[in-house]
Amino acid sequence: YSMNITTKSIAIGSDAYAEAHDKLTHEFTGDSLAADVCMSKYLHHDSEHLHETSLADMHNRWVNEFDRIEESFERSTGVRCLTKDRIAYLLQPFKRFVLGGSPMSGIGLGNFTSMSNCYVIGNDADSYGGIFKTDEEQVQLMKRRGGVGHDLSHIRPEGVEVHNSALTTSGVVSFMERFSNSTKEVAQNGRRGALMLSLSITHPDADKFIDAKQDLTKVTGANISIKLTDAFMRAVVAEQDFEQHWVGPQGQELKKTANAKALFDKIVNNAWATAEPGVFFWDRILNESNAAVY
Repeated sequence: YSMNITTKSIAIGSDAYAEAHDKLTHEFTGDSLAADVCMSKYLHHDSEHLHETSLADMHNRWVNEFDRIEESFERSTGVRCLTKDRIAYLLQPFKRFVLGGSPMSGIGLGNFTSMSNCYVIGNDADSYGGIFKTDEEQVQLMKRRGGVGHDLSHIRPEGVEVHNSALTTSGVVSFMERFSNSTKEVAQNGRRGALMLSLSITHPDADKFIDAKQDLTKVTGANISIKLTDAFMRAVVAEQDFEQHWVGPQGQELKKTANAKALFDKIVNNAWATAEPGVFFWDRILNESNAAVY
């Protein structure tokens, strides 16, 4: 399908580009930074030319694309939900709908830009094959501008038996660097890479995960967050021990007892020192959102 570009392309860095920046700054009520971000991230452009110069140009691209979809639906069903004028009314620049970043930059261009900002992935496989598959999914999404998050709680803890020449696993933290490095590789040369890694507090490697980014040279391509359960928080308040328990797909098992308050204090101290790890209050997330349905 064809693109509907409403302006002539202008060279990036030219006088016309500077003039377009001034006009866009005015559209953003004097916010020059907003104009910078809009022109470099969301208006249609390539490495040398800007093909849209205003919010109206960008919104017209969306209107034309949504109208194309409506026409296709009407041809196949005989029903049209929205007229082109109605679509244009609903999408008046930032009046009723503000789409997420990746859709803003990709709608109507037919390129490989993601139509969603963020994805949760992971196949729960506790194997090199499963880890490589997750790594591949992560890279394919990131090179299309999608942010990625995946949980590592299924990966066996350090010291658990594996069926290869190493005999025992190196644990969760060793694989964090792999996913982090993949993110940094994708992020080179102006592409986007954003990664969130999480681990349950019930995992025996949780203490090592919490410390993973205290060395500022490690896992530099990811943010990390620890998933805290209600049971763990009750143990913190009561200053009781907390059992960490991992069970593998072939019945492998590892139990470990942790001092809940000492572990929580470590989370707080590390977050104060380096802003990592973040925290998911996981039971609250599940029970107080629509996710509980699943």
